[in-house]
Amino acid sequence: MKEKIVRSDTGSEFFTDEGCFILELSNVAEDDAVSIARARVEPGVSTKLHCLRGVTERYLILKGKGRVAVGDLPPADVSTGDIVLIPPGCPQRITNTGEEDLLFLAICTPRFTPAIHEEMEEVPGS
Repeated sequence: MKEKIVRSDTGSEFFTDEGCFILELSNVAEDDAVSIARARVEPGVSTKLHCLRGVTERYLILKGKGRVAVGDLPPADVSTGDIVLIPPGCPQRITNTGEEDLLFLAICTPRFTPAIHEEMEEVPGS
């Protein structure tokens, strides 16, 4: 990998089947140790329950309020500045509980690829 400056292109944000908008900030094979994406969840929306196989993910909450469900932890409220640590294979979802978009960085090590994403079965009452 060579040194460089990467500029964000907010026009490249896309909607995912998971239920949120993603803006890939850094996700290239030349830097396969990490990927960084900005996620945006609209008010009242919950992402689908999912896990990432073989990848550790961190949510760094940038703006808004949410409720996160991660693994065996009880659901917890999160807001600006909070970091959610998500081990490989751990079930996860986040709900925007505020009145504005919930924005957070999704930082993955090693980098995210669609092949590692696994949707999980919903458990009744969850």
